Amino acid sequence: MGINSSSPSSEMSGAVTNAIRQRISQNTVVIYSKTYCPYCTMAKEVFDKMRQPYDLIELDQVQDSEQIQDALGKMTGTRTVPRVFVKGQCIGGGTDTQSLYKQGKLQDMLK
Repeated sequence: MGINSSSPSSEMSGAVTNAIRQRISQNTVVIYSKTYCPYCTMAKEVFDKMRQPYDLIELDQVQDSEQIQDALGKMTGTRTVPRVFVKGQCIGGGTDTQSLYKQGKLQDMLK
C-alpha cells in the first residue's frame, strides 16, 4: 500500500455523498423514497397537496440504492426512507413531513 490508501468503496461512497449534496442544493425539495413504502407515499402526498414540485428518487428503481441509503444514513443519522430535504435541510421522514405540514411550519420553510 502506498501513502494514498483510500479504498475504491470509500471513493464510491464519497462520490455518492457528493451527488446527494449536489442534488439537495440544486432543488428546493428532494425526496428519497421507495415505491412500495407507505411513509414515502405520505410524504409525497403532502407536497402534492401543496402543489410543491419535488425531485424524487425512487431507491427501489436505481442501481446504487444501497450506496445511496448508506450515504443518507451517514448524512442524516438513519438509512430509513423517506428522507425528505427542504432547501438543503433534512426534515426527516413521512410522519415528520406530515406533522410539519399540519403545524404550518413546512409552508413557512418553503416561503
